[in-house]
Amino acid sequence: MNAAIRLVLRATVSGAAVLSMAGLCAASSGDAGSSRDSEEASFLSENDAAMTKMMAGMAARPTGDIDRDFVATMIPHHQGAIDMAKAELRHGHNEQLRRIAQEIVVEQQQEIVAMRLAVHDSNTAPAPMSR
Repeated sequence: MNAAIRLVLRATVSGAAVLSMAGLCAASSGDAGSSRDSEEASFLSENDAAMTKMMAGMAARPTGDIDRDFVATMIPHHQGAIDMAKAELRHGHNEQLRRIAQEIVVEQQQEIVAMRLAVHDSNTAPAPMSR
């Protein structure tokens, strides 16, 4: 992996950590007894888990094959977007954002399949939809 990609990944990891911590701090500053705070805490927990899994997956070891390395880092990135969109669908209330989240799930799954096909990966089945 070249230095520019490593720099972008480090910036992404740092930015994600800051956003995650900011969200957790904001969640802990409210009234913990309310149903809305409980839902927010659930969303933040799911979102944090998705980001953590995504970042770990994006830290794939270089293989010497640029195309496979690209796919190896992009698939976890896309799956992270899917997982975060599913959290929005489970907990979000804004209909416009929920439609966007639905589009993200469909489009990112299609892109994962396309990337796998492009590098002749036999695992082209999309991830199962869970709610």
